[in-house]
Amino acid sequence: MQRNDHRLRSALLALGTLVGILLLPYVSLAQAVDPLPSWNDGPAKTAIIEFVKATTDPANPKFVSPDARIATFDQDGTTWVEQPMYAQVMYCLDRVPALVEKKPELKSVEPFKTVLSGDREAMAKLPKEDLMKILGATLSGMTVEAFNAEVKTWIEEAKHPRFKRLYTDLTYQPMLEVMRLFRDNGYKTYFVTGGGQDFVRVYAQRVYGVPPEQVVGSAGATEFGYDTAGKPVLTKVPKLLLNDDKAGKPEGIHFVIGQRPVAAFGNSIGDREMLEYTQAGGGARLMLLVHHDDAEREYAYGPESKVGTFTDALMDEAKSNGWIVVSMKNDWKRIFAFDQ
Repeated sequence: MQRNDHRLRSALLALGTLVGILLLPYVSLAQAVDPLPSWNDGPAKTAIIEFVKATTDPANPKFVSPDARIATFDQDGTTWVEQPMYAQVMYCLDRVPALVEKKPELKSVEPFKTVLSGDREAMAKLPKEDLMKILGATLSGMTVEAFNAEVKTWIEEAKHPRFKRLYTDLTYQPMLEVMRLFRDNGYKTYFVTGGGQDFVRVYAQRVYGVPPEQVVGSAGATEFGYDTAGKPVLTKVPKLLLNDDKAGKPEGIHFVIGQRPVAAFGNSIGDREMLEYTQAGGGARLMLLVHHDDAEREYAYGPESKVGTFTDALMDEAKSNGWIVVSMKNDWKRIFAFDQ
């Protein structure tokens, strides 16, 4: 009996060894899968992968409990194109003719008159105050449902003036991979954007995998009421509740999320306070800025740009604080999904 038991154990051991050998190529293949294939090998890619690995390993001193795994992402310039103008501003400019049709008295009033002229050069010179008038007029006065429908139609049809592609085709493939890597490892990914909260919520789930409740953005007020059929509705009104930019970003994070992120991703001076707030927490932290330095494949801009300003002071702070600065030109193999 003992001899038979010994033979059985030997047979099982041999079988186990054989199975292990047969499976070895598949195990090696799984281990070799690159979670960030659109990134060039280098310090930035390594830091991101190692951060996720360390913070999700219970045996690592940098381990972050699942309930605290919060990663926040700016949108414009961080996860999709923001030049020559923010997508939402382009949407608002495109909505002016429909607005004037409902309110003909605006036809000869600036800045609506300039927009109706179709002169893109003149529109680009409109001061911030005039742009705010356009945004206020085109982002209010309708029900939330009507606004969502208008944005959905626009985002599925509007094309970027340079690339002649839908704005949703101009998401940065490397950043989509980062968002996926974090989610695959138990992180909740939030948008914390200066863009309109309602605007981004229309497409965030479909394009980025970020559900509406995980979008923190500049928020306008709504007013409760009833439509002509007596149905309860919310109507958007021209009152700003939260300007989710600069100091407004950590304020918005606290107001909506209620937890300090452990990772934050941005690209401009508008994201500085979000990264500072993230770093101020205890334990493992990751702060990253996307630097636009690839004029051939996308855009190159920095201190002088009115859109996505990246000052020398921000670069100095990033280096001093150990933030990751990603060079689009050097760190990304490709920028868009359609790049070869």
